[in-house]
Amino acid sequence: MTVQNKNIGFIGAGKMGSALMQGIIKAGLVDPSSVGASDVYEPGLKALEEQLGIRVSTDNSVIVGDSDILLLAVKPQILGSVLAKLSAILTPEKLVISIAAGVPLSTYEDALPEGTRVVRVMPNIAATVSEAASGIAPGKNATDEDIDTALEIFSAVGTAVRVPESLMDAVTGLSGSGPAFIFPIIESMADGAVFEGLDRQSALSLAAQTVLGAAKMALETGMHPGELKDMVTSPGGTTIQGVHALEEAGVRAAFMNAVIRASERSKELGNK
Repeated sequence: MTVQNKNIGFIGAGKMGSALMQGIIKAGLVDPSSVGASDVYEPGLKALEEQLGIRVSTDNSVIVGDSDILLLAVKPQILGSVLAKLSAILTPEKLVISIAAGVPLSTYEDALPEGTRVVRVMPNIAATVSEAASGIAPGKNATDEDIDTALEIFSAVGTAVRVPESLMDAVTGLSGSGPAFIFPIIESMADGAVFEGLDRQSALSLAAQTVLGAAKMALETGMHPGELKDMVTSPGGTTIQGVHALEEAGVRAAFMNAVIRASERSKELGNK
């Protein structure tokens, strides 16, 4: 299965679901007419219909019936009730992809009809700007073609890698939650520049571009972050003073703990 000429249905049109819809349409992966979405919040659906030109309904069965690929974008806390209703209307030819944080593949495979092909994905909100980082884990019934389909969808909105399901909580803590760890860093760097006299807008623009540029260097050069850091830190210079301040504040440990705690919460959600 490839995405071309296939209908993709989203069950759930909240922030993450909407981000993915916008991302795959913006990337040109699908035509808006091949995308459908269902949600209980009708005003939000209407807004997406007007903004993106997709099909919408408050009835999940309508979207399920019209879709070849079903993407579950609902909160883990309500996923059980959604699966119970989907079980009665799903047919074997449909591929199910879920982005619910922390929910194991076994939950879907136990709740849905025997043989249902399921792929579990953990993307992030940067799908909106086609820069998501996504981990993909296939279920026991998923075929190589299903995996390729999921990789095609999520590679269209950023970077997607296949990982064992046992590591999906780590992916959730790292890239799923990660943007929220970086945004305060951008703001804080800008605050420092404002403290020194730079205007707010210029400070925010320079801080965000600095983060983007550093990330691009890490991705495109393939060099270790430590090597890249050393390229900037001249002996006795300005940068090493700043690095020293970060080390004094325990920034490395803080970021490690942020990822670890977010991963642990993902495990908790999956065990409920």
